[in-house]
Amino acid sequence: MNVLVINCGSSSLKYQLIDSQTEAVLAKGLCERIGIDGRLVYEKAGCDKEVTEAAMPTHKQAIQLVLDALVNPTTGAIADLTAIDAVGHRVVHGGEKFATSTVLTEEVINVIEECNDLAPLHNPANLIGIRACQELMPNVPMVAVFDTAFHQTMPEIAYMYGLPYEYYEKYSVRRYGFHGTSHSYVSKRAADILGKDYSELKTIVCHLGNGASICAVNCGKSVDTSMGLTPLEGLIMGTRSGDVDPSILDFIAQKENLTLSEVMNVLNKKSGVEGISGVSSDFRDLAAAAKEGNHRAELAIDAFAYRVVKYIGAYAAAMNGVDAICFTAGLGENDAATRAKILANLSYLGIAVDEEANNVRGKEIVISTPDSKVAVLTIPTNEELAICRETVALV
Repeated sequence: MNVLVINCGSSSLKYQLIDSQTEAVLAKGLCERIGIDGRLVYEKAGCDKEVTEAAMPTHKQAIQLVLDALVNPTTGAIADLTAIDAVGHRVVHGGEKFATSTVLTEEVINVIEECNDLAPLHNPANLIGIRACQELMPNVPMVAVFDTAFHQTMPEIAYMYGLPYEYYEKYSVRRYGFHGTSHSYVSKRAADILGKDYSELKTIVCHLGNGASICAVNCGKSVDTSMGLTPLEGLIMGTRSGDVDPSILDFIAQKENLTLSEVMNVLNKKSGVEGISGVSSDFRDLAAAAKEGNHRAELAIDAFAYRVVKYIGAYAAAMNGVDAICFTAGLGENDAATRAKILANLSYLGIAVDEEANNVRGKEIVISTPDSKVAVLTIPTNEELAICRETVALV
């Protein structure tokens, strides 16, 4: 079965065509600047990347260009569109409505629309991609795979906020968590690598990138995660503040004469390590600046690592122990120095790091020593493959 995986943003679209039997990526790429001028990046397996400037006024045109590239007589990955057996769509927010991936129907789409208030920047874009694919491939089964679904196993004590309960009843205000597809994939892969039963393992997954979150997976179930109602809560991130005293919003609004919306924009787009450092949201830029003696860049890196350490400690306590800690996503997979900085503060858990093994980028490897009481791994995440697997299981 060939599965087309679609991840639609407001002005971009990532895609992969995967052979579900071999789990090989037949082709992949992205559409950028949708609604502006348009750029298609296409890469067939074993071939060089192609970049085409092309008008994409809407997501429908973008997806049409993707489909045209996939069946191109010269560089296409498939002979015709009948070779696409199913489409798996990433949907950011399923609220409390969806605890698992779901075959897309009109009823399901209507329920996803009801969750738009919880993810106004993401869900509408996801739905645009779904509608466009339905129009261009009307007879192909499609599945929604939700970022939030994996975290629906969290107990009430973990997802409830200390707010009037009526806000939960009326508006569904609670912790939802994100990166669920990544946390699910990585925690399962860790069990496979360690040769352990997934249903008996206590795992902490650190998805560390420009957007970052940590998840406690107890016996195969997410029991807590650092992101909340929105992806703003939790760790210090690239441009997101993470956890702050809520009173700061009013304080800054008054001092800077800003509206609530403007303050939220600061917290989402001008904060995090970029806000602290004044240099960049990219940790590579921060490391270079810190090496040249930039104190604020060094501070941003250290503050980020400190927040990660705190969450790992909290989740080890919440699960009454931890068997494995996994690092994934851009920073988690590739930055040995940040991993080392975080793990240096976890020796009380009996963690011992193999420095040579840790000095890797983007590899699936155990970086703890054989006598370490907690296994530590780096596992490149593969959300597209996880979406493919979920789609195949349903269709």
